Amino acid sequence: MNTPATTLVIGATGTTGRRVAAGLSAKGLRVKAAGRRATPVDGAQAVRFDWYEPATFGEALDGVDRVYLVPPIGSSDPAEVMLPFLRRARATGVRRAVLLSSSAMPAGGPVVGQVHQALPGLFDEWAVLRPSWFMQNFTGPHHHGRTIREDGVILTATGKGRVGFVDAEDIAAVAVHALADDRAPDTDLILTGPEALSYEDVAGIITDVTGRPVVHRHLTFEQLRDRLAAGIPLEFATMLAGMDRAIADGAEDRTSDTVERITGRPPRSFRALMEAEMSRGGT
Repeated sequence: MNTPATTLVIGATGTTGRRVAAGLSAKGLRVKAAGRRATPVDGAQAVRFDWYEPATFGEALDGVDRVYLVPPIGSSDPAEVMLPFLRRARATGVRRAVLLSSSAMPAGGPVVGQVHQALPGLFDEWAVLRPSWFMQNFTGPHHHGRTIREDGVILTATGKGRVGFVDAEDIAAVAVHALADDRAPDTDLILTGPEALSYEDVAGIITDVTGRPVVHRHLTFEQLRDRLAAGIPLEFATMLAGMDRAIADGAEDRTSDTVERITGRPPRSFRALMEAEMSRGGT
């Protein structure tokens, strides 16, 4: 008799993690919900986990054969803590790993790109999810959501550059397939919504749907870097501002069919997400 699969979901109370845990549980699969405070998650076994505390690795990995990896937030070198964990995971029986990365970070590139590059050599079954920017950045605790609510403004250095913004629900749906299907993707997957939008387009949609005026205000690279550096390390702020500059140069002006190809349904549009938020009394 085969032992049922158990998935460790790291960041299980986060934007994608809680959705992944819920999706796996809905399929009747065993889930260990990992977080720094072992917060209870419906349908899952809560377990304490901290990337910077190797003493938490053992209990988290006990009985696990697959893992959903959300890198440590705000780290410019996540490979330093992630690779030792992944080597331990392989040694304790994990055979499939699904990594949340970014469309802006190719294998071998900066930040989590180093983990992406190492993953195929560590696990026979794997996937790297490379979503574009999250639609939830405009509705949740992200700084865009905060400035929209407080000042009716979106501040970026993206100019007229466009982004294939993607719904976190669609990211999680792809992750659930990558973790639960009989065969792993064994590749990286670019995830976008159905259309590429400029931040001016986003501001216009929010205004139309909510009735509250929202505008996009363009900053220079230096202005954005310095604004971000007031709350995060300068190195990380510089990297984030550089991503905005890349958007201005067209780096994220694309869409993919990955969500529909993997899940069997089209990705949600930004307007549809905002309408759903309004119907729930949000934003």
